[in-house]
Amino acid sequence: MAASVRTTSSTSSKFVPTSKRVYKVLKEYSMKLVDLSIFTEYLEDWVRNNLYGKTRNDEQHFSSPFSIDDLRTFDYALEGVLFQQLLRMPCPPYNSDNLKEDEFLALEDFLHTAAEGLWHAFWHKNKPLPYFVSCPRYPGSKFYTVEKAISRGRLKGLCGAALMSKSKGNLHARWDDVVNFVLFKKNIVEREEEFGMSPSVICEAIFYAIHILFSRSLSKYNNVNTDYVFVSFMDSKFGGVVKLGGDLGKLEVDLNNPYQSMAEWIACHAEVRISHVDRIWNKLGNVNWGDLGTLQILLAMFYSIVQWNGLPRKSMASLAANHSLRLQQRKMEIRVVENESELVPYQNGSDYNGEIVELGYENNPSSKRNGSRLNLRPAEILLLEDQNQGLKSFQIQEFIDDGNGCSYIAVNAESQAELLTLYVGAHPSRLEPSWEDMNLWYQVQRQTKVLNILKEQGISSKHLPEIIASGRIVHSGPCEKQTPKGRCDHPWCGTPMLVTCPVGEPLSSIISHDGPLSPEEATRCCRDCLAALKSAKTANILHGDIRPENIIRIVDEQGSRAHSIFVLVSWGRAVLEDRDSPPLNLQFSSAHALQHGKLCPSSDVESLVYLIYYVCGGSMQQQDSIESALKWRQRCWAKRVVQQQLGEVSPLLKAFADYVDSICGTPYGVDYDVWLRRLNRAVDGSAERGKMVEEELRLKDIAESSGGGSSL
Repeated sequence: MAASVRTTSSTSSKFVPTSKRVYKVLKEYSMKLVDLSIFTEYLEDWVRNNLYGKTRNDEQHFSSPFSIDDLRTFDYALEGVLFQQLLRMPCPPYNSDNLKEDEFLALEDFLHTAAEGLWHAFWHKNKPLPYFVSCPRYPGSKFYTVEKAISRGRLKGLCGAALMSKSKGNLHARWDDVVNFVLFKKNIVEREEEFGMSPSVICEAIFYAIHILFSRSLSKYNNVNTDYVFVSFMDSKFGGVVKLGGDLGKLEVDLNNPYQSMAEWIACHAEVRISHVDRIWNKLGNVNWGDLGTLQILLAMFYSIVQWNGLPRKSMASLAANHSLRLQQRKMEIRVVENESELVPYQNGSDYNGEIVELGYENNPSSKRNGSRLNLRPAEILLLEDQNQGLKSFQIQEFIDDGNGCSYIAVNAESQAELLTLYVGAHPSRLEPSWEDMNLWYQVQRQTKVLNILKEQGISSKHLPEIIASGRIVHSGPCEKQTPKGRCDHPWCGTPMLVTCPVGEPLSSIISHDGPLSPEEATRCCRDCLAALKSAKTANILHGDIRPENIIRIVDEQGSRAHSIFVLVSWGRAVLEDRDSPPLNLQFSSAHALQHGKLCPSSDVESLVYLIYYVCGGSMQQQDSIESALKWRQRCWAKRVVQQQLGEVSPLLKAFADYVDSICGTPYGVDYDVWLRRLNRAVDGSAERGKMVEEELRLKDIAESSGGGSSL
């Protein structure tokens, strides 16, 4: 029996059987596809030819699932992640079946430790890990803990270990609960001196990946909306990752020869990516967290958790941005600074009385030449020299972990009546050696310029931040600057600082804690952000970096009622001229920005639609390249994924998405006034209730009949 199986029209890329008959056929097909040796016979030659052969462009057929830049960023992000103590992986000079128990205990501990470290670092610091580790014997088998497998005499049959989701109301672990699978073998390399991969191991990894894909697609409980899966493979020394993805709807099902049809689907329609094999464990059996092999295993686990739990609260980029700050902190911890070829003691600066203290300024001339990013503590006081207001002092309350490493909550040291946001830039002497510090300096300076432009033109809005003070830090001790705008050799002299209000909770934190916004809150967020964009547009300013971290919510008390106000903050990368380049965000940047590195008139509202889609519970995949991000946008607009998601929330938001879809990437301006009127009616109500209901029904008809596609 041969049949062509097609997917239903779904808002995700996950395969969905089109009928009960197709479901039964696929179920029977997957149950026939259980013999690893037969599967390997059909696929091994294809794997071997593509594994060692090259394309006409002299490139490998199987590219790595991860770019070296991703791995480097991930490595920097993991610098501050604490992993608990691990069991030691036995690493004898000879193979022995007697070590299998210790090996699987170490593997189980490795997976649990890795998952727990990633979960607490990126998702929730205090919430318990929603996963556990369990081990199968073969596809379709039951899952066992290592202790249970030992007690039942089934340890030798275990093929690997899986990170499993704790499904609610389910007493038994199922294959569709597998988050990340690790295949454990005796020898995964053919030639250790060349780290040559064994094609049979690759076939086995693909075999389990296929089984997991089928289990997810045929599951009634699984909510993963992606059509790819990571399977890692390792032994007591080395490890690597296989990523398999593809549309199972293109599978030509042949129940008489399932292995042949599956091999054809893999060769013609699937995307197979294989990482390089590298060391995970050293010669003493200790895990090398910083080695490439371990980083690949951890990154595969990271992306697998993203599939199940969505984007993390803290991104890799935000944690990696603290790399240079951690380096500086380590220098201070060992109390040394570099002075050409010798080491000079760093003076203790912990005895301060509410002031910025000079660390070794008088006694250590070399510190004059080494600029440092400030690491401020609660209760510390900064003195700011504002050209218009003179000297003003601010007391630090707490650090804001926004990924930039420069933001604090502070109060005016004299009145302490209102919470303020305080941005501290980098010292000018740090701009040349450090890209992170140059970016930090630019953001503070640029944001100061943008907010001053708005203030000078009389543009004010409760949805925009207000500048309170700006200038440069005044350090303690003598200052030897020659001019008012100059600076001396003190490591903090000339460091820019900006103080703004109001202070609120970032939208990213709200979504992480409380889940999607209510329809009322989502509509209000859209209205407030659109109002902020309109106000800035009157000064020809585009924000260019709309994402959940850059929107804060403030609860406004009005008598017995309280409602939210959303404020669009972080204008440090705003676009003032055509030559300005916005930052690129693979999740929220407009298609035009990703393609051309420039903004068009509708770029900000396109990003706003992605943001509203996200805060309403829409699924946003972790993108790994600009090309994949553009494909995601094209697919979403073509299949009306965004409109369908927003249509479940509000006909008005759906109609707004349709409008934005019609102007995406075009030179046409945004009609802010029309949409603000409609959003204002929905948010604040209207005396003419009948007219408002009529308008809502008309918008609903427009949204249902519209089917425009964006031009990418």
